[in-house]
Amino acid sequence: MNALDHHRVTVRTAALTAILAMLSLVWWLGYDPTAAFTTHIPGMDNRPAGLESSGDGESVRIGEIFDSFDGKPAQLPGSWPRFRGLDLDNISKNNLSLAERWESGMPSPLWRVSLGEGHAAPVVSEGRVYLLDYDEARKADALRCFSLEDGREIWRRSYRVKIKRNHGLSRTIPAVTSRFVVTIGPRCHVMCCDARSGDFLWGLDLEKEFGTETPFWYTGQCPLIDDSIAVIAPAGEALMIGVDCATGAVRWKTPNPNRWQMSHSSIMPMRIAGKKMYVYCAVGGMVAVSAEGEDAGAILWENSDFDATVIAPSPILLDNGRIFMTAGYGAGAIMLQVREDHGVFTVEKLLEYPSSEGPASEQQTPVYFNGRLYCIQPKDAGILRNQLVCYDPDNLSAPLWASGKTTRFGLGPFLFADGKIFVLSDDGVLTLLDATAKQYRELAQARVLEGHDAWGPMALAGTRLLLRDSREMVCLEVGPR
Repeated sequence: MNALDHHRVTVRTAALTAILAMLSLVWWLGYDPTAAFTTHIPGMDNRPAGLESSGDGESVRIGEIFDSFDGKPAQLPGSWPRFRGLDLDNISKNNLSLAERWESGMPSPLWRVSLGEGHAAPVVSEGRVYLLDYDEARKADALRCFSLEDGREIWRRSYRVKIKRNHGLSRTIPAVTSRFVVTIGPRCHVMCCDARSGDFLWGLDLEKEFGTETPFWYTGQCPLIDDSIAVIAPAGEALMIGVDCATGAVRWKTPNPNRWQMSHSSIMPMRIAGKKMYVYCAVGGMVAVSAEGEDAGAILWENSDFDATVIAPSPILLDNGRIFMTAGYGAGAIMLQVREDHGVFTVEKLLEYPSSEGPASEQQTPVYFNGRLYCIQPKDAGILRNQLVCYDPDNLSAPLWASGKTTRFGLGPFLFADGKIFVLSDDGVLTLLDATAKQYRELAQARVLEGHDAWGPMALAGTRLLLRDSREMVCLEVGPR
């Protein structure tokens, strides 16, 4: 082949290649890869009951997995059925005597259970211990039911949902009655189960169904069950809802015209001027919603003076219609006065201050006990940082006493029982205090956990104290020997 013929073949080959490339491009641009797909019609795709979709498109089948184990409910007295106990005040009223001193080996560890990383705390009812854990192997929220007797697991109800580690994974505390147990998972999945059998009853995806924006450190709100109604604050399209525990039907919805958002705080029932109400501190303001009568779910009053963006503690009702609210990260604290006149409620700010000038808290909700207000001060509280303090609510200028600069508790929890205060430092040291003393008075102290970040609230059922760090739950005997 001479040079001219070789050139002609090369030109023809190039031309043919160009034509084939052009035809391939035209076919590719016109091809519809979804042409054979079936159009999705909600309710017509045969999804299992309880399937919800999270905000990022992940499918979450709430309540999809059940496991049964060999644990048995204990025949033991006492209960701690929800966040902050039966009366939501972190004060045990079971009238059982507790040890005044801890001898060698006390308080006695009765059993220990390994947990997924987090700060979710237990509740106790009818000899069963309930905890919303995160199963890291399955990547699932897991409601676990244990025996109060020996810590053996009875059953586990779970559902797969992806969680990224963010100062732990789990956060919230279930609410339980003799019939129902309700949980809120880190990504705003609400689940209701039969409290004894673990049978799945219903689920709600607050992101999908109410437009909730999950808080940065995941959900910290603990559910409330009040007269078989689960009271939840989606703080999305609805500010608050009441859900029938037996059926999952939404009985009432509170509007959210200000578009307040979900905080890490929990709803607190209060009775002011004879009216029962649910008080919630959202990101944007505080609101009170009617908890009874024909106006259930209606807004009674609202206030936007407390402008905090990271809110973990819950509102506290003092005397004479005063409400105390605090938060960390520079928010300080506020006290509001609620008044009623012919069925109309008004609210005004009595005082507001930074955490360096009065009682405040970053994580644990303060306790109002025998006319005194107790807090563990946040890290921005100056010389009182991380100390347990006691204040007179009528004079918040200086504490009645403080634990001292060498006795700090970090973000640890505390509760009151039998005239005593149990305080857990966030590195696992439990301290017993005299709650009747006019100064900080230690009765006993012991290391009960070897881990760190022991931030989850404690629970006391009878003489058994349940507490946790980031990886383990322990049950202690704190009664007299």
